[in-house]
Amino acid sequence: MLDVGGGAGHQSFPLAQAGYEVTLLDPSPAMLDKARERLRHLPEEGARRVTFVEADGTEADAALGGRRFDAVLCHGVLGYLEHPEPLLDQLCRCAAPGAVVSIMAGNADAAAVRPALEGRWQDALAAFDTRTEIGVLGLPTRADTVEDLSDQLRTRDVAPVAWYGVWHFVDWLDLSGSPVDPTDQARLEAAAAVELEAGRRDPYRRISRIFHLVGRKGSTEACAHQSRGG
Repeated sequence: MLDVGGGAGHQSFPLAQAGYEVTLLDPSPAMLDKARERLRHLPEEGARRVTFVEADGTEADAALGGRRFDAVLCHGVLGYLEHPEPLLDQLCRCAAPGAVVSIMAGNADAAAVRPALEGRWQDALAAFDTRTEIGVLGLPTRADTVEDLSDQLRTRDVAPVAWYGVWHFVDWLDLSGSPVDPTDQARLEAAAAVELEAGRRDPYRRISRIFHLVGRKGSTEACAHQSRGG
């Protein structure tokens, strides 16, 4: 599998530990150094499954020598790009026929939630009519909608299969004064169960700060049909 903009490996390292061969591609030498440092603390068997490539996601196909992957991840990257189309082109191009394409992006339909819960009422009012804001890292970010991103994937021969909401409640626990204790395993598991359930049903997933869209690249037969002009 390919993790585009994988940073320090928080998304892909668990998959390597689960048995998947992982290629982590990122343009930042500093982030790749962090990933290598984290990798040293993982069990050796999983660590051997990880390969690092320093390159921009918009140049992934060339940087990887045209290699195709059974799964392509891009989580938390699109929002930092004013024009995400070149990266979407690369994500879908690097996916093998039948591959899973997994994207996490900011939810434009819920852009007013965070500033409202933080008491920033003017920002919340403006968020109803914009797709940009200053994100949690203090950087300008841009949000998408599930419908628009699904259409973008379809034009690149990737059919949307399912989508889920992410981070419905845990993001706001600090505001309520009751954050989850990371050492409280039972409470963490309970919170995860609630998040998972909310993420797959309406209306909850519609107001999630982030959404997770999963698609599948056209099959070998479909690609062959298209190449014949069908």
